[in-house]
Amino acid sequence: MAKKQKKPRKPMQVWKVYDSKSGTLARKTTSCPKCGPGIFLAKHKDRSNCGKCGYTEMHKK
Repeated sequence: MAKKQKKPRKPMQVWKVYDSKSGTLARKTTSCPKCGPGIFLAKHKDRSNCGKCGYTEMHKK
């Protein structure tokens, strides 16, 4: 069998993670409390999830 081809990875879209107003950088998303700063939680419709350790925060309606 032939090996599967890997998809090329896209670079992180920095403009979606950081906000630069008045010359300072501010994070738009929250970081993971288990992994520390630098690892962001992905925003979903009803939860925020860490892709590295699997930590999940559920949003209340």
